[in-house]
Amino acid sequence: MKRIGWAALACCLPLSLAAQERPSAILVLDASGSMWGQIEGEAKIEIARRVVGDLLATLPTDQPLGLTVYGHRRNGDCGDIETLALPAPGNRTAIAEAVAGLKPKGKTPMLDAVRQAAETLRYTEEKATVILVSDGVETCDADPCATAAALETAGVDFTAHVVGFDIDDPQALAQMQCLADQTGGTFRSAANAEELGAALTAAATVKPDPVPGPARLLFAATEAYGSTFRAVEVVWEVFTEDGAQAMDATQAMSGEAELPPGTYLVRALRLSDETVKERRVTLKPGGREGVEIAFAAVLPAATLSAPASGTAGGMVEVTWTGPDGDGDYLAAGPVGANDASYLTFEYTAKGNPLPLRLPVEPGEYEIRYVLGDGIQTLARLPITVTERGFGLTAPDSAAAGSLVQVEWSGGGFDEDFLTVARLDAGDGNDYVTYAYVRDGNPTGLRMPLEPGQYQLRYVVGQDSSVAVSQPVTVTDLSVTLAAPERVAAGGMVAVTHTGPAYDGDYVTFVTPDAGVLDYLGYAYTSDGATVQVQAPDTPGLYELRYVSTVAGARILARRQVVVE
Repeated sequence: MKRIGWAALACCLPLSLAAQERPSAILVLDASGSMWGQIEGEAKIEIARRVVGDLLATLPTDQPLGLTVYGHRRNGDCGDIETLALPAPGNRTAIAEAVAGLKPKGKTPMLDAVRQAAETLRYTEEKATVILVSDGVETCDADPCATAAALETAGVDFTAHVVGFDIDDPQALAQMQCLADQTGGTFRSAANAEELGAALTAAATVKPDPVPGPARLLFAATEAYGSTFRAVEVVWEVFTEDGAQAMDATQAMSGEAELPPGTYLVRALRLSDETVKERRVTLKPGGREGVEIAFAAVLPAATLSAPASGTAGGMVEVTWTGPDGDGDYLAAGPVGANDASYLTFEYTAKGNPLPLRLPVEPGEYEIRYVLGDGIQTLARLPITVTERGFGLTAPDSAAAGSLVQVEWSGGGFDEDFLTVARLDAGDGNDYVTYAYVRDGNPTGLRMPLEPGQYQLRYVVGQDSSVAVSQPVTVTDLSVTLAAPERVAAGGMVAVTHTGPAYDGDYVTFVTPDAGVLDYLGYAYTSDGATVQVQAPDTPGLYELRYVSTVAGARILARRQVVVE
């Protein structure tokens, strides 16, 4: 939607079509395809024909009236505008017959139609009035406010009265209101035949208001700071053409003043450096005009110094100069990337020189000094990131749940980690078990409890990429449970087990349908090869389980026991 300027808010008052001198007028009628739409079962074009016929019968016979229509001949043609009757007295029958023969088809070039009607009326030489009846939004890219302002400026006494027929689109309503306001006309909305007739009659007979209201001046300031805008403190003054002060000095970013109609000089002084800018503005009776003054501020300077290259994922020391403002930071990222794009960063408040992590992928990059105010780059420095070698040394196979010592080489940064992942795993965040490399080298890495084929991975924490991987086979465990087949309810039962006895492994009684982590009486397997487990108090069929939770949860062995 086109932006509606401040002038669209002007409270311009209508001029009369029925003035004593009977100035010429043209009725501009919408004959676009949307006029086939129906209201209470009747097409809008049929309603318009009937209402226009009634209007013609009520207007004075000596009133020169013409007819311009649009959208009645061709589909999709923004130039489909035709004046079917030139303004003249006594031509009511010709106008009625032209309206009766319309067959809506095309688009809605209502602004060009109004302009063409104004030119037919010789609006730059004499008083001219247009009455527009339309049911839709402008569809040919014309700006209603700009068109209306141009007609009003060029015309001797040009007025456009607008009737919106069956319109609830806010954009269309705003366009029509702006057209009427800018030219001193009226805007009325009609929802049916009765309201359309009343609106047309009112547009043709509205009386002028001889006492226009005061004019209003709206003023606002902006400050461009690089590629962004920020608040700016300004002192405003307004002077008449003869230099008299029309408004007291006012400190504000924006404001509004009520002034007599006339031409004024608007002056804005920026407090930060006392820069002054001025604009002239002419206020019309009852109108509202806006003045916007734009200042510009220079971005601060910054410099960067660092080695020409560094290893992938490594640290590089950067010496910098710059404003060191709140939120300022150094960043490493792709060459020519936008200001907000980075792979690593560090705030300048942390020191100078400043250690900065490099990207993990080799290639050509740049270090940037980024201003926190508006996220704008003040300085750039190219740097080459060279490849870093990664390696893993570990057994080819290991028992399920066992802790394997993995030797590694690579970044060794605190956020880097080792993982065991499935063969179809995605990025570095897709894993079964993990351990941080900061825990030592070699690093203890727990194997999954489920046997199968897996991958050992070195994952770069900076971007979760997999630097290096190797296959590992996780073998199953041999676990057994020995206990009486029948035990007494509530009694202690001696259970002998074989298995890994990992930390947290336990033996427990559960019902046969219990979940993997459910338990009743239990004992940790680390207490010995034979442990005492209390039987349930309620007689029935139960299951004795060996459960491991060292890397997830898995039932490693089970057998049924009857509690009597």
